Order: sequence, then C-alpha cells, then structure tokens
Amino acid sequence: MNRRKINFDLCDFGERYDKQENFFVKTLRERFDLQLTTSPDYMLYCFGTQVHRLYTCTKIYFTPETDLPDFNECDYAMTTRYLDDPRHLRLPYYVLSLKPESLIKAPGEWEQFRRQKTKFCCFMAGYANRKTRLRTEFFQKLDRRKRVDSAGRALNNIGASVPCLPNAKHEFLQPYKFYMAFENQSCPGYVTEKIVDGMRARCIPIYYGCPRVAEEFNPKSFLNYLDFPNEEALIDRILEIDGNDELYLQYLREPFFIGDKPPAACDPKRILDFFEGIFSNTAPPLAARKRLLGRWMLIKRNFPHLPLPQPSV
Repeated sequence: MNRRKINFDLCDFGERYDKQENFFVKTLRERFDLQLTTSPDYMLYCFGTQVHRLYTCTKIYFTPETDLPDFNECDYAMTTRYLDDPRHLRLPYYVLSLKPESLIKAPGEWEQFRRQKTKFCCFMAGYANRKTRLRTEFFQKLDRRKRVDSAGRALNNIGASVPCLPNAKHEFLQPYKFYMAFENQSCPGYVTEKIVDGMRARCIPIYYGCPRVAEEFNPKSFLNYLDFPNEEALIDRILEIDGNDELYLQYLREPFFIGDKPPAACDPKRILDFFEGIFSNTAPPLAARKRLLGRWMLIKRNFPHLPLPQPSV
C-alpha cells in the first residue's frame, strides 16, 4: 500500500527532545510516510522557544498543560481541554506514556499485589509553591495522621530523591498501598501521567485534578479528592481502607478502566484520523496568509544555527 509522503518537523520541544523517537512521530508513521525536514509542509510545535514563528507552513500546536490554543497563531491544536472545534483534538498528557495493556488487570493478580504492599502511602513532587499549596497542605495533613513518604525534590522526608524517570518511579511506588496523584490544578480535561503512574504500580491513587476524570477511569478504583465534602472526610476514608483488608481488596479487584476498556483518548486511530484531516486540507496555512515571517527575524538572530525555512506555499 502506498502511503502518503508528509514533509514534517517538530519545533520548540526542547533541545533534548528526540525528533525520531517520540510518541508523535511513531504514531504518525503507522499510517504516513513521514519525512522529517527543516523545510516542512506541516509543523508540530510546543510552548518552548517560539522558533516556530519563523515558519509559514501548516502549524499544529500541542501543550500538555491547561493552555488554550490561539487559532490566530496555529492552524490546528492538540491540548488537554474539552473544546468543540474541528481544528482541535483533546490529547491528555497521560496518553503519551501509557500502554493501555499495562492497566488491564490479570485474573487474580490482586492476591500477588496485596502481598507486595507493605507500606502506607507515598508522594512525589518536583516543586512546592503557592500554585501547588493545596497538594502541599493535604500531604502535611495526611502525614500528621500517618506517615507519608515524600520522595521528590520538594518536601522530601526520605533522605534522597527518586529520579523522575518512569522505571525509577515505578519501582519506588510498588510497595505502597496509596499514592498521592495530585495535579498542579483542577481543570476540565487536564489529566497527566500521575494517576496512571499510581495505577501501573497497582497503588490506589488519591487523585486531585480533572473534575471529569471518572469519565476516563473507573471511579471505584481510586479515591477522588473532589468526591469528598472536605479533606478530613477523605483522610478518614484513606485510613479506613488502610485498616480494613477486605475494603482494600475491593479497590484492588476493580478494573482501572470503565468496563475494563481503555478510554477513547488512548485510541491511536483517533489521532491518525485527526492528522488525516489536516494533511487532506488544501487551504493555505494561516502563517502564510498573514505573512508574519518578517516580524520574527529576531528569533532567527537568537538561533543562528537554524536554517531559514522556505515558504511552503
């Protein structure tokens, strides 16, 4: 089967981002003959150095955070938000790292994992500031009732921080019954890897974040901060589960996905169909129509190693 050739590039993801070995390129190559080039017809960019402004090709904006897309700047967007716009695809950040089969529980596996769970609860955070005050204060309240091991750079109480790398984090989480999976903020659609990390290690996540998270994950398999009238009620429930083996096993037996089926966000066909629509659209790119290139030559001065792109239309 002949696959459509696509001249493509990624921009503003950071100097360490591997353009060949990443979620987007691997996914798109399942359907398209993707050619990475510095003179692309299509560009996927993030919120980094703004180098994307040098290009006049079709641009697709991606953010793992809560930012809304600016359709005066991009042609299409993938964000964590729920938006009713054909130019937009909701792509929560957890999708980029999740292998859905890792959250499908094997029959009777709960018995094996119950024996591994020798510790109470853990928490990992890279920073603590005013914006993350809620999770800091909840950690402190729960820790006063029963010791919570904090293994990140912030609020560390175990003597050394665990690297924020998937394998290291997974290994650290495995002995714990509970994991504090608190997002930086509560925003509809914003679901990062935190809840998934806890589930993959077969912890019961204590989750704070997206108010619609129960549409993607089985609410009987985790504790949702927003389901409780106050923090004291949530802490009482955590300690009740910790002290009641049968109640704890009820959570371990529950599937993480609703109906034990991964949510639609995890379906690569959904992403590929979105890009199929982008690649099939023959309308001139927004940047080419607005002729914005000259306004951003200062970026070229700051990044002289970059080749000056040629207009794609």
